[in-house]
Amino acid sequence: MKNFTTSRTPVSAASRVGLKQTFDLINPHLYTVDQRIKEQAKAFDPAIEGYVSYALDNGGKHLRPALAILSGGATGKIAAAHIDLAIILELIHMATLVHDDIIDGADRRRDQPTPNAKWGNTISVLLGDCLFSHALKLATNFSNTEISRRIADAATEVCSGEIIQTQRRFDLKLSTADYFRIIGMKTGALFAAAAELGAFISEASPDSISALKDYGMKLGTAYQIYDDLLDIVGDEQEAGKTLGTDLRKGKLTLPLLYLLQSTRGKENEDLSTQLLRGEDADIDSIIEAVYRHGALKAAANIARRMVQEAIQGLSVVPENRYTNGLKSVGNYVGEIIAPFAA
Repeated sequence: MKNFTTSRTPVSAASRVGLKQTFDLINPHLYTVDQRIKEQAKAFDPAIEGYVSYALDNGGKHLRPALAILSGGATGKIAAAHIDLAIILELIHMATLVHDDIIDGADRRRDQPTPNAKWGNTISVLLGDCLFSHALKLATNFSNTEISRRIADAATEVCSGEIIQTQRRFDLKLSTADYFRIIGMKTGALFAAAAELGAFISEASPDSISALKDYGMKLGTAYQIYDDLLDIVGDEQEAGKTLGTDLRKGKLTLPLLYLLQSTRGKENEDLSTQLLRGEDADIDSIIEAVYRHGALKAAANIARRMVQEAIQGLSVVPENRYTNGLKSVGNYVGEIIAPFAA
């Protein structure tokens, strides 16, 4: 059986044990999710089944499915509907990755060529569209239409966030409030939907549902900040995907915004010019400045604080091993962010 806890980032022994216990608790459910996701390729025309199978055959950390299942267990009994929810949200996530890699011109993800690297942008755009539409089709099987509506809302948020981020590339007037709004839409929305709807399916109390939605939004937002930090100063081999795309494509992420806010005069003008050029020759200079001005640390500390707030918000959720699992996931995310704050 595949284990769904994977990371080469150093974390404390306590965090490793906690995360292992969490995924041991839900690993049978995640295995079912993984197998059923791979089976979805059979729902497509044989002429395109191979494309879909390739996109679905290299699962990641399964964080969104994990949140859906843990939230369901924290507030009730894990049911078939939680597995269905996990599958749908992961399909939507996979669709966004296909489209993200096209937008960013990325050629590696999870140590394999991206669909756009293998088949070009035209097929990959349509492949992502197929995954989106199939996920929303599966969502119509819920008897409670509120679940289907909330999933559709989350998918709309994700796509809208991507459009706004693309629209605001190379925009030096982007504010930190704009940035948080964008990543809340493009990443936080699916995390929030997973945690919220996991509890909703379990018929949890309104307070628990609200708390879990907030937990998911804050955790997802913090995780996106981590991903943005990784893109600037991470190791491409360890990350298993193409890095440096934010700088080259004009995405002004939180550390870059903090860098611009912390500089004045000619230095600010020079950095602005380098960010707008997005050339390889400028990247080393920008990275050095991010470190020197403490922008990396400032962004990482914001992300860590969001994780802490997410965990603290779980105090209204019934205390049990699944709730403890949600806390362990939060602790893990906090620890992989911690090296950037050092």
